[in-house]
Amino acid sequence: MKKVVRLENLDCANCASKLENAIRKVDGIEMANINFLTQRMSIEYDESKKNEIFENLKKVKNKVLPDVVFLNLD
Repeated sequence: MKKVVRLENLDCANCASKLENAIRKVDGIEMANINFLTQRMSIEYDESKKNEIFENLKKVKNKVLPDVVFLNLD
């Protein structure tokens, strides 16, 4: 399944790259791409593990960049 997530408080392209690399390692994530200019994250994930994946995304984000907010990750 594909999803585009809006990001808030993403301050630099290096931070976007760091978060993107961490998110790609989350179990169940098939593809992740963060566009710093548009403040959007595109992901493809295993629909059968949606809730677990989204919780893990939040944990990874909080560890790597706690100030960043996922606005429409549900």
